Amino acid sequence: MREDPGGSASVHTAAAGPAGRLPITGEMLRSAPSGEIFGMTQNSGMGWNPLLLNRPQYLILGTMGGIRREDGSPLALGYHTGHWEIGLMMEEVAQEITAQQGIPFAGYVSDPCDGRSQGTAGMFDSLPYRNDAAMVLRRLIRSLPTRKGVLGVATCDKGLPAMMVALAGMRELPGIIVPGGVSLPPVHGEDAGKVQSIGARFSNGELSLEDAADLGCRACATPGGGCQFLGTAATAQVVAEALGMSVPHSALAPSGQSVWKNMGRQSARALLHMEHSGMVMKDILTSQAITNAMVVHAAFGGSTNLLLHLPAIAHAAGLRIPSVQDWNEVNRKVPRLVSVLPNGPVPHPTIRVFLAGGVPEVMLHLRRLGLIDDSVLTVTGRTLGENLDWWESSQRRQDMRSRLREADGIDPDTVIMSPREAKRQGLASTMTFPTGNLAPEGSVIKSAAIDPSVLDSEGVYRHVGRVKVFTAEKDAIRSIKDGLIQAGDILAIIGRGPSGTGMEETYQLTSALKHLPFGKYVTLITDARFSGVSTGACIGHIGPEALAGGPLGRLQDGDWVEVTVDTVKLEGSVNLVGDGGQPGSPEEGANILAARTAHPFLAVDPGLPDDTRLWAALQAVSGGTWQGCVYDTDKIIAALEAGRQALGWK
Repeated sequence: MREDPGGSASVHTAAAGPAGRLPITGEMLRSAPSGEIFGMTQNSGMGWNPLLLNRPQYLILGTMGGIRREDGSPLALGYHTGHWEIGLMMEEVAQEITAQQGIPFAGYVSDPCDGRSQGTAGMFDSLPYRNDAAMVLRRLIRSLPTRKGVLGVATCDKGLPAMMVALAGMRELPGIIVPGGVSLPPVHGEDAGKVQSIGARFSNGELSLEDAADLGCRACATPGGGCQFLGTAATAQVVAEALGMSVPHSALAPSGQSVWKNMGRQSARALLHMEHSGMVMKDILTSQAITNAMVVHAAFGGSTNLLLHLPAIAHAAGLRIPSVQDWNEVNRKVPRLVSVLPNGPVPHPTIRVFLAGGVPEVMLHLRRLGLIDDSVLTVTGRTLGENLDWWESSQRRQDMRSRLREADGIDPDTVIMSPREAKRQGLASTMTFPTGNLAPEGSVIKSAAIDPSVLDSEGVYRHVGRVKVFTAEKDAIRSIKDGLIQAGDILAIIGRGPSGTGMEETYQLTSALKHLPFGKYVTLITDARFSGVSTGACIGHIGPEALAGGPLGRLQDGDWVEVTVDTVKLEGSVNLVGDGGQPGSPEEGANILAARTAHPFLAVDPGLPDDTRLWAALQAVSGGTWQGCVYDTDKIIAALEAGRQALGWK
C-alpha cells in the first residue's frame, strides 16, 4: 500500500501565529466587552493587518450559491444562475469598503430556485424559506455587533425578498440592497419562462424531442443573474429600488458585466455616506416609500408574489401593512407603462428595460402624473426627486438608451412607454382582486396577463364553464399533458394554500396553458399562488384557503363556475353558479355551497414537512396571506397565552 502524502507525518500541532500587536488600549481592556477584544483576535487570525483593526466595520450579506473556479467554471453547482455570480459582486463591494478605509465582513445565506422546484416536493419549502432566511440574516447582522452598516446582495424569488425583510427590520442601522442583476436571453432560443413549458408542449405534439432538448439547453444564455422576464425576481429588484433601498438605476442590470460591478462599488460608497451622515433604514422605509413601491409595481406590471413580500417588508419596518383596498386603489389610478416579458405587448427581456432607463425612467413618467412622492429619502442621501432630476439630464441615461438602439435596434420609448402611448396600445392595468361566493376574503389575478383576444369590446373577461377539481398539482399537470383539458374548462386546484402545501407556486400549469393553443380559453382558480412569469386567466390567493374552511374546498367536478374580470374598471368575481344541467345564479351557488361538506380528497399534502406546517400555523395566526405571511410576534404570543389559559395551565 502506497504511503499517503497527506498522512500523519505532515500534521502540525502548533503554529507561530500572526505577527504584530492588536491596536488596543488600557481603557479598551478595562471597559470593552470581551467579545469585542476577542473579535480583534479572530480578525488577526484570519489574516487582517493588526494595525488596521480599529477601522470601521461593514457587513456584506449575500445569497451566493455554488463554488466557482477562478475561470468561472463550476466546481460545485449552485441552485440557480441568480446566485452564481453574487460572489463577484461581493468582491467588488469588499474592495471598495477596503479602499474607503473600512473593514468588510461577509456572510452567506443561499437561496432555492422556484423554477427548479416547480411540481416537486421542494415547492413546499419555497415561501416558508423567506421567513426563515430573513430571521437568519437578521441574526447574522446582530451577531456582528461592531458593524456600522450592512449591504445585502441578492437576486431571486425568495433570497431578495428575505434580504429586504431582514434589512427593513434593522431600523436603526444603515442598509442598502445591491440587486444581483439579470441573465441575458439567448440569441436564438426561448426565454427561461417559456422553456419551462417544453414538457407540456412535447406531450401535446407542439414540440419535437430534438427542439425541446436544444431549447432547454440554451435558455439561460449567461451564467449569472435572475431570469430574463419580469417575474418575482426582477419585480423584487424593481421594488427594492422603488423603495429607495438601492442606488438609482441598479435594478435589472446584466449580471457579471462592468456596469453591474460598478453599481456594487457605488452602493458601498453610499453605505459609508449613510453611516457618516447618520441615516438609517427607518429614514428610508416610510409609508410614502411603501406607496411609491406599490405605484412602481403597478406601472411595471409586476409579479403578484409581491402581494406577499411588500406587506412583509412593511411589517418588518414597523409600518402599516397595505390592504387589498390600497392595492386596488393604486392599480385603478396607475397606468402600466412597461412592455416586457411575460405580458408584453412586445416580449422584451429585462435587459432592454434596464437600457431603456429602468426604474428611474418609469418614475419620471409617474412624477409627471403626480403619482409618486418624490420627497422621500433614498440610500444616496438625496431625495427621490433629486435623484430623478439627476437621471433626467444624466449622460448615463443618454448612453443607455443609445446602447439599446445600437445593440438591438429598439426604440427605448417602445419599451418604457409614455402614458399616452400605453393607453393607445391598450395596456391593461396590472392587478384585479375578484371576490364572490368562492372567494369571500378575496383573490388576485394579473389582469394584464389575460390574452386580449379573449376580452370583449369593453375589456371584460367572461367565462362560465364546468369545473374540473384537483387536490394535487401533479394530477392537474398530468391531465393537461394527457389531453384531458380542453378549451372552455375551468380548473380548480384546491387545498394548495399555506396549510396544504406552504402555498406552492403552480407555474407548471400556467406555463403550459400559456403556450398551448387552447390555453387562453381555460381559467384556473386556486388557493395557491403563481410564478411572477405566469400569464392567462389565473386567479390565485383565494381566501379563505380550502383547508381553513374556505368555500373553494367544497367544489365538485362538474359544478358550474362563473368568472368575470373587468380589466378596465378592475372589478371581478368568481362564483359557483349551479351544479345541474344549466348554470344558475351566484345566489343559488351560495346556497349549494352552504349545504355541502368539504371535497372528499381535500387534505394536507402527505409530504408537507413539519417545518412548513409550523410556518403555516404561525403565519395564519399572524393574519395569513393578505398580511404577507409574516410572523407577528405579539399575535403569536397572545394566541399561545390564550391557549394556555384555556387549558388551565399556570
